[in-house]
Amino acid sequence: MKFLSNLINGISLGSVYAIIALGYTMVYGIAKMLNFAHGDVIMVGAYVCFFAIYSFNLNPVIGILMAVVVCTVLGVVIEKLAYKPLRQATSLAVLITAIGVSYFLQNMAQLLWSANPKVFPTLITGSIKLFNGELSVSWVTIVIVLVCVLIVVGLSIFVNKSKLGKAMRACSEDKGAAQLMGINVNKTISMTFAIGSALAAIAGVLMCCAYPNLQPTTGSMPGIKAFTAAVFGGIGSIPGAFIGGILLGVLEILGSAYISTELKDAIVFLALIIVLLVKPTGILGKKIHEKV
Repeated sequence: MKFLSNLINGISLGSVYAIIALGYTMVYGIAKMLNFAHGDVIMVGAYVCFFAIYSFNLNPVIGILMAVVVCTVLGVVIEKLAYKPLRQATSLAVLITAIGVSYFLQNMAQLLWSANPKVFPTLITGSIKLFNGELSVSWVTIVIVLVCVLIVVGLSIFVNKSKLGKAMRACSEDKGAAQLMGINVNKTISMTFAIGSALAAIAGVLMCCAYPNLQPTTGSMPGIKAFTAAVFGGIGSIPGAFIGGILLGVLEILGSAYISTELKDAIVFLALIIVLLVKPTGILGKKIHEKV
C-alpha cells in the first residue's frame, strides 16, 4: 500500500507540473520562446488568492477567480512590454529578458508581501478510505488530478476546434504565412500568454493547497521542473506536457521515497538527460525538417 500511496502522490504532484508545463509548451509552440518568468506568475497567483481569502475574507472561489484575472493581465503585460519588442531578436536576448522578468517579479513580491513564508489557507479538507481503510487519498489529490485532466482535454479541444485555436496552430507552423492569410499574429501570441498565465494561476493555487508554504521563490523550482516536464514529453505538444508532468511527478516522489530525499531533484534531471539522449525531441516530440 505504501507504493500505491506514493504513486498517487506522484500523480498528484505530476498533475501540478503538467498544468504549469502547458503554459510553457503553448508559448514555445506558438511564439517559439521560453518564458522562464512563468514560474513566478504561479507565485503571484498564489499570493493574490492568499490575500483575497486571508486579508479580505472573500470566498475561496472568488479568490481563485481573482488570481486567474490578475495573472492573465500580468501575462499579457509581460508579453507586451518584455517580449513583443524582441520578436525579431535572438533567442539569447529573449532568454536573458525572461530571466530578468523572473527576478523582477520575485523582488516585487518581496517588497509587496515580504520574504517571510506564509501558510496558505486550507481550501479542501478530508480524504477517502480505500481497501478497508489501508489506503487514504485526500480530496486535494483527487481535485488536482481531475482539474488537470479537465484542463488538458479542454485545451486540446480548444486548440483543435476553435477559431483562435486554429489561428494558434497556424502561427505555430508559419507566422508569415498566417499573417498573409489575415491572422493577427500579435493578438494570437498575446492570447497564448493570457491562457498560459491563467493556467499558471490555477496551478499556483492547487500547488499551495497541497504544499501550503508560500514565499516569493515558491514558483522557481516548480517552474524549472515543469519546463523539464514539457521538454520530457515533447515541448510544443499538449499531450506531451501532460505525460511529461505525470512521469516527472511520479519519478520525483518514488525517487524520494525509495532512493534519497536529497537526491530527488538530481534523479529527475538525470532522467531528462537519459530521455533526451535516446529521443532528443522528447517522448511525443516531432522532428522539424527545415528547408534550406
